[in-house]
Amino acid sequence: MSTCLETSAEPPEEPPAPTGTPAAAPHTGGVPAASLRSGPWLAALSAGPAWNDWRWQLRHRLRTVEALSRAFGGAWLPTGTAHAASRFPLAITPYYASLIQALDPSDPIFCQAVPQPLELFDPPFLRDDPLEEDQDMGVPGLVHRYPDRALLMATTTCAMYCRHCTRKRVAGAREGCISPRMLARQVEYLRAHPEIHDVVISGGDPFTMATPALEKVLEAVRSVPSVEIVRIGSRTPVTMPMRIDDELVAMLRRYAPIWVNTHFNHPRELTPQAAQACARLVDAGIPLGNQSVLLRGINDDPAVMETLLRGLVRMRVRPYYLYQCDLVRGVEHFRTPLGQGLQLMEYLRGRVSGLAIPSFVVDLPGGGGKIPLLPNYVVSLGASHTVLRNAEGMLVAYPDPGAPPPSGEIVENPTVYDLVCGQSPSILPSGTARHGRRARRRNGRGATAIH
Repeated sequence: MSTCLETSAEPPEEPPAPTGTPAAAPHTGGVPAASLRSGPWLAALSAGPAWNDWRWQLRHRLRTVEALSRAFGGAWLPTGTAHAASRFPLAITPYYASLIQALDPSDPIFCQAVPQPLELFDPPFLRDDPLEEDQDMGVPGLVHRYPDRALLMATTTCAMYCRHCTRKRVAGAREGCISPRMLARQVEYLRAHPEIHDVVISGGDPFTMATPALEKVLEAVRSVPSVEIVRIGSRTPVTMPMRIDDELVAMLRRYAPIWVNTHFNHPRELTPQAAQACARLVDAGIPLGNQSVLLRGINDDPAVMETLLRGLVRMRVRPYYLYQCDLVRGVEHFRTPLGQGLQLMEYLRGRVSGLAIPSFVVDLPGGGGKIPLLPNYVVSLGASHTVLRNAEGMLVAYPDPGAPPPSGEIVENPTVYDLVCGQSPSILPSGTARHGRRARRRNGRGATAIH
């Protein structure tokens, strides 16, 4: 990686100390006395002309616990925050910091952005690189795991260092962009492997690069005849939506087809500014997907997840993946049992459109790749029929090709065995909302004369 300073944003600066900073908020026994709202510094900046300049946002990221405290009017932060930040670096854009409503773990924005002492908990099954990306690099910075896909790491810089990041081993340690020499080696590898048709440009966050610098990467990848699809992974629509400006969108259109996958995790991130950023990309013909991570205390509640997914579809962002949190050092407090993810999928099916339901996937440690997990909708397999279950609990005998016709006998109180043998078509749960609607429609038709 080379420095990004000549081709990207200016070097980061500490936010200027606000005048008239109030004293730190009182606390007792290491617990905040109350939830704290954004201080005058953030409130004043958000109304200023520089706020919508993404370069300004990148330069003024909050990089220290002291800067974060000042941004919230000298607020007290939980004990151990500084210790965690010394192990896993801190960076938050002023925009994303302005979404924090409480400086404690009850706030889902705070939890994703601010270091917590729980990041230092290190059980033995966690790894710095559990997906073994480093071992699957054909050349430095190019991960080739699946036969037809490769992941190109264009930068190590992010607008914000998410606390649940799967690349915490490199995030924030050294900010830089891909060098021309490294890019040339990666392109050479792609040319030597024409089976690679799909290249994902990631990092870090490629949209933290200056537009001309990112264009050099796209131009180089597009020069490989066998590359058909280019995808870009970026969280800037969430953490720095002003980055999606006209210059960037116009450049991306020149290298179509390009897909962008972003990373909304909570409904509070679906701000008007984020919606506008997504609309600019979609209106330019750039399809948008979303890759959420299932995070304990943030989006593992079914109602919260449903609200998030509905909001994404309204913004024309297709929910693509819901990731199980990886076995990365520093993220154990975010992980949920696999069964909880399956319960979420069970909850969503039948409640929201299939368009709004992501695939729940686990990226297997050891470089095993992504596998989808689903609740079990196959109840039983027979010689001629398969018994399937829907979200209501309805069981249906689905005939295979050539299945014998039913005997015509009516089976009272059928069992799963009767279904798998084709002797009964279904078992209906009682009192479902759908069958209630059917009954009301039947009763209504019977009571209404048609002239």
